[in-house]
Amino acid sequence: MKQLLLVCVGSFFGGGLRYLVSKFTSQWLAFTFPMGTFIVNVLGCFLIGILSGCAIGGHLSPNAKLLLVTGFCGGFTTFSTFMNENLLLARDGQQSLTLLYMVLSLFCGLIAVIVGYWLASKL
Repeated sequence: MKQLLLVCVGSFFGGGLRYLVSKFTSQWLAFTFPMGTFIVNVLGCFLIGILSGCAIGGHLSPNAKLLLVTGFCGGFTTFSTFMNENLLLARDGQQSLTLLYMVLSLFCGLIAVIVGYWLASKL
C-alpha cells in the first residue's frame, strides 16, 4: 500500500506540473505545433534519464524511484497526448508538421535520456 501511495503522490505532482507547463507555453507561444507537449516530453525524458541513472547507480532508493520515476515522471510525461496530437495534425492535413513533430520529439527525447544517464553517471 505504501508503494501505491508513493506512485499516486508522484503522479499527482507530475500531472499538475505537466498541466502548468502546457498552459504556460500555450499562453506565451502561439504555434500550430503542440509546443507544450513537446517541451514536457523532452523534459520528462531528460528527468527519467537522470533519475533512472541515479537508481541504477544506487543513488536512489526503491521508494524514491517509485515516487519520482514511476509516479512523477509517469504523471508528467504525455506520450498518449503526443500520439493524439499527431493524429489530429494528420487529420487536419498537416502531414509535414506531423512528421516534424514526431521526429523532433523522438530524437530530442532520446538525446535527453542519454544526457540524463550520462549526467547521473558523473555523480
